[in-house]
Amino acid sequence: MTIVKIALEVVVVIASILLTLLILMHRGKGGGLSDMFGGGMGANAGTSGVAEKNLNRLTIIVALVWVAIIIALSLMAKYHIG
Repeated sequence: MTIVKIALEVVVVIASILLTLLILMHRGKGGGLSDMFGGGMGANAGTSGVAEKNLNRLTIIVALVWVAIIIALSLMAKYHIG
């Protein structure tokens, strides 16, 4: 069971990094972190509507996977599995 625990920990680290990058890629609505890095250049400079929807979906999927793995790891720790 330790192999499963190690695999889940590796996946949660990868998902954390990916989730951070996906959140930073979102278009800023003003005054946020994305504006600090040049995200507030104009309405036409941002991503298209379809790309923004796909980015939202991918961010939600990665976030749900991240939450599920965190819950699984905490349950494994609580019941001393692995």
